[in-house]
Amino acid sequence: MIHAQPRRIRVLVADDSALFRELLAGVVADAPGFEVVAVAADGHEAAALARQHRPDVITMDLNMPEADGYAGIARIMADTPTPILVLTASPSEAAGFRALSLGALDILEKPQATADLDVYGRQLRSRLKLLAGVKVIRHPRGLRVEGTPPPRRAARADLVVVGASLGGPRALVSLLRGLAPAFPAPIAVVQHIADGFTEGLAAWLSAETRLDVREARDREPLAPGRILVAPSGRHLVVTDGVARLSDAEPVETFKPSVTPLFLSAARHYGARACGVILTGMGRDGAEGLRAIRAAGGPTIAQDEATSAVFGMPRAAIELDAVDRVLPLEEIPRALVELTR
Repeated sequence: MIHAQPRRIRVLVADDSALFRELLAGVVADAPGFEVVAVAADGHEAAALARQHRPDVITMDLNMPEADGYAGIARIMADTPTPILVLTASPSEAAGFRALSLGALDILEKPQATADLDVYGRQLRSRLKLLAGVKVIRHPRGLRVEGTPPPRRAARADLVVVGASLGGPRALVSLLRGLAPAFPAPIAVVQHIADGFTEGLAAWLSAETRLDVREARDREPLAPGRILVAPSGRHLVVTDGVARLSDAEPVETFKPSVTPLFLSAARHYGARACGVILTGMGRDGAEGLRAIRAAGGPTIAQDEATSAVFGMPRAAIELDAVDRVLPLEEIPRALVELTR
């Protein structure tokens, strides 16, 4: 019997350095199941090659001559929507997150000169395999129930907790832009992202919105209008009025994980906590969101039509953890109503 060979993941590599293109192509193709179908030296060439080869996933440098990575991402997402992994040399800078706002799905640091390429290659291929399975063309049909009225609540929400994964930075900036600086409740956020990028994420969100966004510190007060982002490698949890950082084991393979944040909000705030689950792959946060709902707190999930990846919202909906399923642009208004 002849067994069909598994289909290989087809990768397009875009970088202005010929040396790095060669290195990266070698790292990608260094394991069975991957194929580099083309390499590009700038954004325009990347867009043209994406149309020609229809890769499963693209790695994109940002600082390239002629047409930079931003131009390439914008063109690709307009013409040939494809999962894009941004590679940057500066994880602490906010600039890379502009690429995510244009439609790239994830971001990863470039390997340092002293990096172990075997270790980096495994990390890179794992990320590419994950992204290659994402359908970036959105489908409007989902689990959203049209016209679902908001449930009646006895308590005002004094804390908003938010969880997001793939596509999350773009969703977060959209959500936060809809809130005024005088938003009356603190917001705690867990965003799944590569280690070292949370400082840059917080800086970018702060620059793009009118709110006080910062990477969370242990024992930092939860203040109205302040957004605390969980730092790399530590869980963010809340007590009454204070953020705490935890070194507990990963949850659902994630650290930080959405679930510990949501569970702590349910425990310490009860009906005064509002939970929001945004775009992402997997089911992290679903159990925690159900705990918030069981405690009497309002819970919201981003709908399928506006989610880059509907996995986390779907898991929460299927667990009966969600009061309202809303398009992203309606979530800020719902939060304003819930915190009055």
